[in-house]
Amino acid sequence: MEISKASKKSFTRQLVAWHSNDNNRDLPWKNERDAYRIWLSEVILQQTRAQQGLPYYINFTTTYPTVADLAIADDNDVFRLWQGLGYYNRCKNLLATARYVARELNGKFPDTYDGLLALKGIGPYTAAAIASFAYGLPQAVVDGNVYRVLSRCFGIETPFDTTAGKKIFAELAQDLLDKKDSGAYNQAIMDLGATVCTPSNPKCEQCPLQKECIAYNNNIINLLPVRSKKMVVRKRFFNYLLLICDNEIWIQKRSSGDIWENLHQPYLIETPAPATIEELKRNEFYTSLTGNIQVTEHQLKTTQRLTHQQIYANFYTVSLQEKPIIKKENGTWVSIDELKRLAFPKTLVSFFKNNLYF
Repeated sequence: MEISKASKKSFTRQLVAWHSNDNNRDLPWKNERDAYRIWLSEVILQQTRAQQGLPYYINFTTTYPTVADLAIADDNDVFRLWQGLGYYNRCKNLLATARYVARELNGKFPDTYDGLLALKGIGPYTAAAIASFAYGLPQAVVDGNVYRVLSRCFGIETPFDTTAGKKIFAELAQDLLDKKDSGAYNQAIMDLGATVCTPSNPKCEQCPLQKECIAYNNNIINLLPVRSKKMVVRKRFFNYLLLICDNEIWIQKRSSGDIWENLHQPYLIETPAPATIEELKRNEFYTSLTGNIQVTEHQLKTTQRLTHQQIYANFYTVSLQEKPIIKKENGTWVSIDELKRLAFPKTLVSFFKNNLYF
């Protein structure tokens, strides 16, 4: 695919002019030059809409105003603050990188693209964002917004999630970059994708690139960008047993190798299909319980969509007269009042809030 130099210059010129004159998107991390705050905002905004991430950014920068503050924070406190954002591996990497920067780099983020890329949890997009916004380096960002704007404007039909597609988009993004003000250009193309060239119902009448947009002129807006594979979503069925004895509840911290690492949960029985209470009572653990047991099935049933998984959750309160021996790792009994200081997945937070545990 050949794109003339004139077309590239026109694209960049019109985009930058729109950013200067008409881009009214106001967010606290825009025009930020502090590498720590830029990094924090970019990590929070991975897989997260700006308005959803905004209160988290404010809470984090208020609670941990510097990377040194974050580096010495207690893990549970940080995960609790992150609670509800999802993709909790981001939070784990956030802590690891903060501690590395604070302890090994004297609290200063690298001022080169390659140095930033070497940090845990920082990929090409985040490294480019920090490099351009904090240090003015000529690095183009390439994210979902950029894929969408470029594919529509230039009529790129190569799937963006293939090796060939990633190469095409990365090279084009770098060619289009305003080298004199990379930060403004990167902010402009991301904002245009987020507010004008949206996935559905784009505001083409407000787009500065409308006249030259191939997708608009050929009525193929809804066909671009192209994804190569349809996402396969795995269904999982979680049955939570809230084991309660003497106003204490058994809680387990989830370990690595699965979703929601380092977050807490009650006793979990995962089944391959929806299960009835009668079926759960035949579970090996349940049959090992002794004494007078009272089971209450809660009417609230929650679902949570992750990128590749759909979680269906049922909840049962199991009132016990004596604490059983539970062999699962990372488990302990805590008072119900303590639940408020622990971090849980969104699915469990919804349940606890509706049942007055929080």
